[in-house]
This record gives sequence, structure tokens and C-alpha cells, in this order.
Amino acid sequence: MALYAAYASNMDPEQMASRAPHSPMRGTGWLTGWRLTFGGQDKGWEGALATVVEDESEQVFVVIYDVPAWDEKELDAWEGAALDVHHKIRVRVQTLDGDVLCWTYVLDDYEGGLPSARYLGILADAAEKAGAPDDYVKDLRTRPCTSLGD
Repeated sequence: MALYAAYASNMDPEQMASRAPHSPMRGTGWLTGWRLTFGGQDKGWEGALATVVEDESEQVFVVIYDVPAWDEKELDAWEGAALDVHHKIRVRVQTLDGDVLCWTYVLDDYEGGLPSARYLGILADAAEKAGAPDDYVKDLRTRPCTSLGD
């Protein structure tokens, strides 16, 4: 199995169970040296989509899942990998048990744009369900966003 680091709506264990039912949650950790940001415009979310970019002064909370090949194909379809919406990269995740190598999705688009309030709420709820620290969840809930989709 390969390890997947989720930083957006896939942090929600219930959502992941529906998208990748054979992929148990392994734990949580931090992408140190990365920043959560938004880019592109996706009509389904009425705003920009979450992605990560390198930034040595930041970190991003992630949920780690053990993903077998058949679930990975399903996730690729959900994330639009074949449509060049996202592509996969390898990242090092810091956990309480030490660093682990994972793959994650990054947006194949420019950085910039605001997420919709609805999408940002989904991300904050997912982070909260996954056990993200309160200050991280609060930061998600107070980020600038558009009111589209409310």
C-alpha cells in the first residue's frame, strides 16, 4: 500500500471511506515547509480549489491513509488526475512517530483566487473531524472567501 497525505476535503474520514473504501486512516501529521493555498477556478465549487505550495515558514495539517492501488485509481478519478486538474507529488510528512513518505495531489493551475465559503466550510469541517488543532481549524474558518455557493 502507498501512503496518501490528504489536506483538503479528503481529510474527512467519512468522505474517504466513500471514495476509497479499502484505505484506512493511518494517522495525522504535518507537511512542514508547505503552505495551504488556493488556485484555479472550479465551477463545481464556485471558486478556487485547495492546493499546497512550498513555503519554508509554513506547515499544513494532513491525514495519512494507507491506499491500495485499486483505491488510488478511484481517488485519481475523483481528483481529476486524468483531466490534468491535479497531479501527484511525493512529500515528507512529520508525525509523532517520525517522518513518513507519502504522495499527495497538487493543483495543476496557478495560485490565486478565493475559495467559496461553502468549500472553505467543508475543508474546516474535514480538518475538525480528523482532529486538527483548534487554531488550525479556526484559521480555515476565517480565511478570505467568496460568498458564492452560500
